[in-house]
This record gives sequence, C-alpha cells and structure tokens, in this order.
Amino acid sequence: MRYGDKVAVDDLTFTVKSGLVTGFLGPNGAGKSTTMRAVLGLEVPSAGKALVNGRPYASIPRPMRSIGALLDAGAVHGGRSAYAHLACLARSNGIGRARVADVLDQVGLTDVASRRIGGFSLGMRQRLGIGAALLGDPGVLMLDEPLNGLDPEGIRWLRDLLRSLADEGRTVLLSSHLMNEMALSADHVIVIGRGRLIADTGMDALAGHFQGDVLVRTPLPERLAGVLRAHGAAVVTEEDGALSVRELDAARIGELALSAGIALAELSLRGASLEEAFMRLTEDSTEYRTESGTGTGNRATRKGTVR
Repeated sequence: MRYGDKVAVDDLTFTVKSGLVTGFLGPNGAGKSTTMRAVLGLEVPSAGKALVNGRPYASIPRPMRSIGALLDAGAVHGGRSAYAHLACLARSNGIGRARVADVLDQVGLTDVASRRIGGFSLGMRQRLGIGAALLGDPGVLMLDEPLNGLDPEGIRWLRDLLRSLADEGRTVLLSSHLMNEMALSADHVIVIGRGRLIADTGMDALAGHFQGDVLVRTPLPERLAGVLRAHGAAVVTEEDGALSVRELDAARIGELALSAGIALAELSLRGASLEEAFMRLTEDSTEYRTESGTGTGNRATRKGTVR
C-alpha cells in the first residue's frame, strides 16, 4: 500500500486467530493503523487483500455483527448523546435498541447515556467507542489504541473484558504502545516495522528470543563483580545486593566464581522484558526517533479470523 512514493504496508501477511488476544505492535509510522483501515475497506491496497472470515469487509451484510472496530474514539458527533450515537449505529445494522442499553451498561456509561458526547473525557469516549465495537455482538474485535485515556480501573476493566471475549472463542486484535499492559493482556503478538512483518509469535516466546541478564547472588558481591568485569562482563549491583550480569552466560559466570573460590547462592537467567524485546526487534525499523533512540519524533459465542 502506497501513499505517493512512500510504502506504508509492504507485503504484509498474517492471520489473527480466534480464542486469543493478539497484540499488534510496531513503532510510530509502522503501518498498524493503515493495516486496520485496510481490513475495514477504508484504505484500498495497491496489491493483495484483507479478509474477515474469508470475505472482504464491504461484502459482509450488516458488518457490525461480524466485526466490531475502534479506530478513533474522537470520530463522533459531539452534539449527540451517547445513547443516540449507539442507537444510530444499531439501526444501520438492524440491531435492536435493547442491545444499546445492554452495551451502555457493559461499558459503564449508563449514568451518562443522555449526556452529549462533546462533554465526555477521553476515557469516556474510549468506553463509548468500545461500546460501538461491541454493539453487534461480533465474533471479531479490532481495537486501535483503546487504552488511551483510560484510568487504571478502566485499563483493568478492558483487560478483563478482552480476556473474557477471547475465552468465548472470539478473535481480538489489539494495538497499543503500553508494553507492560500488552504483556498482561495479549497471548500472541504481531510486530511490524516500516510496513513489513517482523515477528508473529506467542507472547511468552517473544521475550524468550532475546537473552536478558543473569541474576547472581553471593556473599561476596563486590569481589565477584570485579572478577566478572575483568572478563568483559557488564555488572550492575541491584538494591538487594544481587548482581545483574550481561555479556557473560550463566555457565561462564559459574566457572569464574568457582575458579575464584566464591560461593554462589543463586545463578539464574532472566529473559528480556517485552519492552526490551520490542526495542531490539524494531531498532532498524523505527522511522521517527530522538537522538537517544528512546523516544519518538523525526454474549452468544462467535468465532472468526482476520487475514
């Protein structure tokens, strides 16, 4: 998919499976939102196709019953009430008004259902957008940055909601920049960079691809740290006196400690965090970065899949 000379999505192929919460990760400008828009027919690929349950979105009758999506919580008529907004969407897809009331209750907006959306906070708009995605009781949910603006209670509510939907056999695709929350929410991850697929793997396996550090506990931490540094290790003393060691594997650390006559109380490998794994995977695909490289600048059970 191209915008002039810029390639936004490049030969990207993946399948989002039912029964899992799938995280959709990538740096700013990686093509996540463009990909989601292509699934909904809002962008037309220059080659290839995006399918929901084997069909293009535009060919699905009453599509909200098949796939619910949140792309931009701010894309609503501020003069309408929350109830009127959902009721309008429901009518367009042959959904009864009783479902509108149910969804407002599900997302915690019953008490403000008659209020104009223009007076809503970002978190309330996010809840409304999630409610719109749930309105058709679809088998597929696709949410772009739904955690933005949610307070801690809201984040936990959404995490539990997505888990319950996946447990019912539904397909859930979730994009977010909150790595710690993604680690708690997602079972599987799709990582893209510059529009291309970088990783398609289980959440547990992602960090496991990268060695983190080795945790070492000893009665003689300062002495051991000196020995390890002399052999090229990067050693950091943690608050409890344990050593965090990089650049040497656990077996070599054990050999050096034995040779120096230093007893070890613990020697364990710690995998990289999700954030570390993400940064390493996408370090060559980050289009906008600061000089440090650490920021960004320049109810019935239904099943489905997204391809």
